[in-house]
Amino acid sequence: MPTNCAAAGCATTYNKHINISFHRFPLDPKRRKEWVRLVRRKNFVPGKHTFLCSKHFEASCFDLTGQTRRLKMDAVPTIFDFCTHIKSMKLKSRNLLKKNNSCTPAGTSNLKSNISSHQVLLEHSYAFRNPMEAKRRIIKLEKEIASLRRKMKTCLQKERRATRRWIKATCLVKTLEANNILPKGTSEHILPTALSSIALEDFKILEQDQQDKALPSL
Repeated sequence: MPTNCAAAGCATTYNKHINISFHRFPLDPKRRKEWVRLVRRKNFVPGKHTFLCSKHFEASCFDLTGQTRRLKMDAVPTIFDFCTHIKSMKLKSRNLLKKNNSCTPAGTSNLKSNISSHQVLLEHSYAFRNPMEAKRRIIKLEKEIASLRRKMKTCLQKERRATRRWIKATCLVKTLEANNILPKGTSEHILPTALSSIALEDFKILEQDQQDKALPSL
């Protein structure tokens, strides 16, 4: 039987007189991993007695056709109040500092405050410290995208050049074979199956098409 909710900052506990249901983490690894990701708790590993209460699911996630309220197979928790959780952690940190302020040096108190703030940032690594950091991150990502686009363009150009070389080589081999300069069946041995089965006339059309594409447009 569930005792409390595993969501960060949620104080809901089991009470049979309250219309709140508790739902165990799914056994399916893929769905279980998705639930853990949405909960956003650092180093969180749910056990077989770990539950989330119904407050964290939308109404469309429930199957109400039976006598009990059950989750649908594709239901995922999407309702969380992370801001309240962060405020609660900061409030606890302040109370702890006030309590120890009378018997600890100012330097030690400041050190504990810095450590506490660092822990909050680590636990909520998806958040940026300030707008400038977010802007720098966006600029960095834009540069990475531009670099990947240039690499992709270079790869496409290399692919087109390689294709033209294959077409020219294949057309040459088939022409020599058609003029009895090379023995019959040579193309079947030295060319890939996909190329050797194409007729010479089709290769000439392909070669002409590649030449037309290579010409600069006026």
